Amino acid sequence: MAKTNLLDIIMWVVGVLVGLAVGFGMTSGTLTVPYVQAIVPIAGWIVVIGTILGVILAIVKAVK
Repeated sequence: MAKTNLLDIIMWVVGVLVGLAVGFGMTSGTLTVPYVQAIVPIAGWIVVIGTILGVILAIVKAVK
């Protein structure tokens, strides 16, 4: 198993939190993208689901 640095864990958690914040901001309409407002909520859900899947896969990989 690879040796994990505390800084690596902190950066991973920050990345997950930022990904979820951006995704939920897009789904709620707080964050928008000019000229493509119609697909922003869909893209937000893709970000949220991708972040959650990434967390699950990272945990499964760490357990193995």
